[in-house]
Amino acid sequence: MIDTTLTDLLTRLHATYRDLHGGTLASYIPELARSNPDWFAISLVTVDGQVFGVGDVEQLFTIQSISKVFVYGLALEDHGRDYVLGRVGVEPTGDPFNSIIRLDEFSKRPDNPMINAGAIAVTSLIRGADPTDRLNRLLTMFRRYVAHDVFMDASVFTSERTTGHRNRAMAHLMRHFGMIDDPIEAALDLYFQQCSLLVHCRDLAVMAATLANRGTNPLSGEQALNPTYLRDVLSVMYTCGMYNFAGEWAYKVGLPAKSGVSGGIIAVVPGRFGVAVFSPPLDEHGNSVRGIRVFEDLSENLGLHIFGHCTLGT
Repeated sequence: MIDTTLTDLLTRLHATYRDLHGGTLASYIPELARSNPDWFAISLVTVDGQVFGVGDVEQLFTIQSISKVFVYGLALEDHGRDYVLGRVGVEPTGDPFNSIIRLDEFSKRPDNPMINAGAIAVTSLIRGADPTDRLNRLLTMFRRYVAHDVFMDASVFTSERTTGHRNRAMAHLMRHFGMIDDPIEAALDLYFQQCSLLVHCRDLAVMAATLANRGTNPLSGEQALNPTYLRDVLSVMYTCGMYNFAGEWAYKVGLPAKSGVSGGIIAVVPGRFGVAVFSPPLDEHGNSVRGIRVFEDLSENLGLHIFGHCTLGT
């Protein structure tokens, strides 16, 4: 597909869905409730470094749950596949992202790293000499993915830390059943900090393109993730990345993806490109309303579903 055709497609998608209304802002995090519901951006970055975008592609927002993908990759690099799998499972739940179901003495570990309980457990595994060192390691890791320094929104961090009682309850339950270790508050602070990092839609597309490019940032050429763990990250994105909409997403869109309650969604087309959509109004699952429609349309238009070319043998 030539560049002008791809640009035209993104422009058409933006024009088609910018007047799509519905959904609500994530009001349970007070700072996110102040987002402009009209913000809307689509960005695509290819593995050879071409960048396309339309709409509010440079509007900053906090990364929220999309951070879970990349912190999971760092935990795998820190400890290896077998150790991390022993601490956090990889099973889809069908439950909301903030569910506390199955956090008991029989479960042994959170179901997967894309729900909040699993993500908190993963964040608690990040190595470092002290909380500052661990935060700096996360910031350095995110810089490799976006090719520039990343900063935290202090007001969102404070908002999440002050109101995150459910996440705190999950952490204490997991500590009670031996799923995570002390200090709990340090792990929670780091989790709230990672969710409060500021990105824009083009950043997210570069991050997705880095995963599409075997862990190498296509803009900087820097290795952001050891390719050994790429399959692990993409697998849990495909099966668990869209909350309790993951099955329908896999059926309709068919790409590894991750959403966040600030309105971002990323998707990875391995070996080709990464795509990001940003639009704050969310559906009942916590996914961007416009984002879902854009990806369904884009997957159909470009034939992106990973099983789209399967045929029966004769």
